[in-house]
Amino acid sequence: MSRSGRVTLSDVAKASGVSRATVSFVLNDDPRQTISAATRERVMEAAQDLGYVPHGIARALREGSSRIVVLNVDRGMEGNFSRSYVRGLDEELAEHDHILLVRHGHAIPEATQKVLDTIVPRAVLRLGEVYLAGHAPDERDWENGFAANAALQIGYLAEQGHARIAMALPDHEFPLTAARLGFAQEAARRLGIPPLERFVVPGPREVGAVAVETFLTAHPEVTALAAFDDDIALRSLTALRDLGRRVPEDMAVIGFDEIEHGSLFTPALTTVHIDAEVLGRIAARNALGIDTGALAPVPGWIVVRASA
Repeated sequence: MSRSGRVTLSDVAKASGVSRATVSFVLNDDPRQTISAATRERVMEAAQDLGYVPHGIARALREGSSRIVVLNVDRGMEGNFSRSYVRGLDEELAEHDHILLVRHGHAIPEATQKVLDTIVPRAVLRLGEVYLAGHAPDERDWENGFAANAALQIGYLAEQGHARIAMALPDHEFPLTAARLGFAQEAARRLGIPPLERFVVPGPREVGAVAVETFLTAHPEVTALAAFDDDIALRSLTALRDLGRRVPEDMAVIGFDEIEHGSLFTPALTTVHIDAEVLGRIAARNALGIDTGALAPVPGWIVVRASA
């Protein structure tokens, strides 16, 4: 092997008793070369026995791009949705001999460009890009897309008899805040209930309690809180408990994009579960130019627990 410990074409050539060029022709399945089946089998067995892995940069130069797909996940997008999306994207790419590189948080353009120039990716994706770009949802989105999941949350509270609902928001702008709020307001309109009130629940516990108390004092008609995500829902539950408010008797609370901690809280958090694995698989096939076949998004569902 080479000094780096990496198996090279020369190692495979030595083990199989053929030239380095022959190994290259076999492993790259060069259609212009006539190589016997026995030689091909010997080379492939040697490569497998040695654990040979093609050099990504060399292959990128040969093919025009690497077999890497980059996914950018903005800060605040982490959750069950992103985890399941990444899982589906990763598994589907692997099935087609590609690798996923996930980049989290904000990065300066210069650093991003250096990464792209170095690995020459097959495609660059951004989680939730269609909604971050201001996409207006069509009826398909309301059937099983992001809008439908947002509507699930409001619809469940309405089914429980809550007409005056408030949206509890994070204390700093997340990439999908505007889209989430817009979908929730449209869901309320479609359900025929008043527009959602909205307020921010800050992170520090004491400050969060003050914010919730101030809001509820000004809006005594509100009987349910629909949180931006499970983290904001748990902040709200903590604030309500500190204020001596009973959940769900005095105030119902529902989260969004289920995280494990919600089930461990008292009262346990009712929330919306979103499985985006199929969306990840669809994105992988689209990036590779492969037909998506019968793949279709899986509708979200309500995880009913004690808080609502």
